[in-house]
Amino acid sequence: MKNKSLKTSLSLQIILFTFIRMVSSTAYRMVYPFLPAFRDGLNVPLETLAPAIGSRSLVAAIFAPLLSSVGDSRGRKQGMLLGLAIFIAGTAIAVFWPTFPGFILALMFTTVGKVTFDPTMQAYLGDRVPYERRSFAITITELSWSGAYIVGIPLVGWVIAGAGWLAPFPLLGALILLAALLLGFQLPKDEPRAVKPPSLWVNFGTILHSRPAIAAMGLTVFSVIANEFINLTFGVWMEESFGLQLVALGGAAAVLGIAELSGEGLVALITDRLGKRRAIFFGLVINSLAVISLPIVGGTLVGALMGLFMFYISFEFFIVSSIPLMTEVLPAARATMMAGFFTSASIGRAVAGWIALDIYALGFMATVVATVAFNLLAILSIRNLRIAAEEGLRG
Repeated sequence: MKNKSLKTSLSLQIILFTFIRMVSSTAYRMVYPFLPAFRDGLNVPLETLAPAIGSRSLVAAIFAPLLSSVGDSRGRKQGMLLGLAIFIAGTAIAVFWPTFPGFILALMFTTVGKVTFDPTMQAYLGDRVPYERRSFAITITELSWSGAYIVGIPLVGWVIAGAGWLAPFPLLGALILLAALLLGFQLPKDEPRAVKPPSLWVNFGTILHSRPAIAAMGLTVFSVIANEFINLTFGVWMEESFGLQLVALGGAAAVLGIAELSGEGLVALITDRLGKRRAIFFGLVINSLAVISLPIVGGTLVGALMGLFMFYISFEFFIVSSIPLMTEVLPAARATMMAGFFTSASIGRAVAGWIALDIYALGFMATVVATVAFNLLAILSIRNLRIAAEEGLRG
């Protein structure tokens, strides 16, 4: 009876985690399809806005490891609540300082809040779900990423069209505030630790001396740079190619969200059976083929959406398949390792933010070539991603 109660409680927590991540992912992802809307609302050129947006990832890369380590040192609950508090502060900055600097600062705070909450939440699940079943549990929370495109982004498009670029911030902040209150009641108190946990610097020293951990972070950096090249340019590309406006761009984003949802569904169905490393490899190969197809099929709106659909479904399959593996790279420093994973992703996004539009200015084919090149670097990182849990399962 007690085990059944624990399973029910964990299921409710996973539902709440998924909702929180859908809201924070909407805040993070809304800048991509609506980049022209924020450009016009803030009255800044695109060439200024895109690198500034990339800077939020650099800030996240700097602060996320420090803040996410709270999940190892002070407990998972405190780490998650800290992330939500930082996110709420970010939305408040936008509301009370509705300028270009305020907008960028708001994006930085909401992103740091997200990358503080997410790895701590994944470490929490890593503590409670066996490795052989972890892909399924984590995939449920990853539905939030596609849910942001399916539900959140169309809603944001409608809100911006009706009330301006600032309107999404108070709405998203209020939703996270409500969720934080629920989380405070839902999560159990962290159990006191008999042994003092290692410090942040000890944990990061362990990561830097671990070949699988370095490979995991290299895989993440390269693959995220590749993905971000498309993320940062598809809204501009579709506006220039097909004249799509706010509501239509929101609808296009919903189609891509369905692709990601399908990718997450595939992870839940086959990744644990196929094996995490093999799933990662197949996801990157298919993603590269999808990118190569874009100039071929992108002459029409339907063709462009089909190509982007395959791009997003394959990347989502890859990235969600990689997360449960990441949780087992360094179990003794799980939250810090997951912070390293998110830091690597943030570095990748920052790098792409600085150069994506310059590459795009050379033509969409240049973006395609650059994306495939970084995917190949990611594939080369996979061979060093051997972990003890997988070796044990094979044995």
